[in-house]
Amino acid sequence: MLLPGVLRRPSLVTQIVIGLAAGILLALASPRAGAAVGLLGTVFISALKAVAPVLVLVLVTASIANHRQGRDTRMRPILALYLLGTVAAALVGVAASFLFPTALTLAVPADTALSAPGGIGEVLRSLVLKVFDNPLAALVDANYIGLLAWGVALGLALRQAGEGTRRVLLDVSDAITRVVRMVIRLAPLGVFGIVASILAESGLAALLDYAHLLTVLLGAMLFVALVANPAIVAVVTRRNPYPLVLRCLRESGITAFFTRSSAANIPVNLELCRRLGVHQETCSVAVPLGATINMAGAAITISVLTLAAVNTLGIAVDLPTAMLLSVVAAIGACGASGVPGGSLLLIPLACGLFGIGDDIAMQVVAIGFIVGVVQDSAETALNSSTDVVFIAAACGATSGRDATMAGTDGAAAEA
Repeated sequence: MLLPGVLRRPSLVTQIVIGLAAGILLALASPRAGAAVGLLGTVFISALKAVAPVLVLVLVTASIANHRQGRDTRMRPILALYLLGTVAAALVGVAASFLFPTALTLAVPADTALSAPGGIGEVLRSLVLKVFDNPLAALVDANYIGLLAWGVALGLALRQAGEGTRRVLLDVSDAITRVVRMVIRLAPLGVFGIVASILAESGLAALLDYAHLLTVLLGAMLFVALVANPAIVAVVTRRNPYPLVLRCLRESGITAFFTRSSAANIPVNLELCRRLGVHQETCSVAVPLGATINMAGAAITISVLTLAAVNTLGIAVDLPTAMLLSVVAAIGACGASGVPGGSLLLIPLACGLFGIGDDIAMQVVAIGFIVGVVQDSAETALNSSTDVVFIAAACGATSGRDATMAGTDGAAAEA
């Protein structure tokens, strides 16, 4: 009786862990071979990025066109959780910076004149312009705000179409979903290539000089993932949040950690939501929206690196200013692109609150890219897994069989 279970194909998560271990071993044994297999990782990430924009546009359009009047999609509580989670993460980042202050090595000219504080208007303006982007340009540029807007508009317009037209939309949506599942099956090979190439080409020696900064960043992200988010979920669901939180970290966070792109992880999250029992009408809109605006990890990165620059320059920070930074970091995080390093480019905006000029702020950004080998991976894992955590919590998908049989269900669905 045990033999069939032993010979049964391992779950996708188990395969990813095997790919991770194999990549590490190959990079240590032969760095040249590790760099060579990096093509596998590049192909996997490219495939995810290629299919995600089309998937989002078709799913949103089909879901809204076929929406039944009176069905609650739970979008309001999901949006509220996104906002609450991002602001809470920014506050955690600020608190961690005060508890464990970080000093950076910056080249500060003696005659540096601090510039006037920057505004948040540019970020909001950019978000508005993305909504009204050309649909073809939105597909090419992976502008998910624009794709969501067009998907909603087309879906509403097609609700008046005939039954046959709406049925075709569902069939196309199902076909693209099947293609996505085929791509996701390549995750073990992709992770193998990504890990082997990163360790072979970059290594971790360069990170030792920034160990304290990394410790503060990763510690804050772990606190949000394992304390703050579960607390929010517990209040919403009034149940033990950890079966859901740990499952999302395992099945969404691991792939996001290595792809380093919330946008590329959209297909993974859509599949996980399906297995959790979230209705397609909800997850087809909530997942791409979360990949755009639910950026807890980005809020932490912006606040911690900004306060590291502030501490290095010896600028005094009072409580109201720290609270304002949390709000700016949260709003700025919503404007961060869902690609590797997207949050780092928002640091000059936050530095502007303290009169820190772009010449110094860009040095902080450069340090962010140095530690990004680990920081950006952890940030994306937190961002992406949190999307599913909040969607499932708002939809009540943490009870019953999903909560108690998480591991079994995941393995069965992936087998």
